[in-house]
Amino acid sequence: MWIQRQQRSPFKSTDTLIGHGGTLEGKVHCDTNLRIEGSFSGEIHCSGTVTVGEQGTVHASIVAEEIIIAGKVFGDISAERHILMLGSGQIYGNITSCTLSIMEGGLLNGSVSMTEQPAPDKTGGLDIETNMNKKNTRASKQQDSREAG
Repeated sequence: MWIQRQQRSPFKSTDTLIGHGGTLEGKVHCDTNLRIEGSFSGEIHCSGTVTVGEQGTVHASIVAEEIIIAGKVFGDISAERHILMLGSGQIYGNITSCTLSIMEGGLLNGSVSMTEQPAPDKTGGLDIETNMNKKNTRASKQQDSREAG
């Protein structure tokens, strides 16, 4: 009798690293996080977080979910959620994001375009109109019962 084993993914998703002293040129498309401690030139599209370390230098356009800059970036960057520039970070290019944080000492030489954050879900929230209508209905019922009694 054959025993079926559970199918396991042969590879675990891991973060991508361009280490200190490493140089890479071209296009990078990744579904996980990307950390750059070396040099990169080209184009980056990432579904996760792109981090440029203090020793990192990037000559590229970056599109990602979230971007953290501690090194130097030459090029336009766009984040769906958040861009954080640390005190050692330098950006020479345009920024597009919902939120932007620049720590003291960070250098930005370019323009900033802020986009709207996605609207939060209504689940669990209070609907003021509905609550007001309920209060008015209760008040009119109480008044009707007083008049009848």
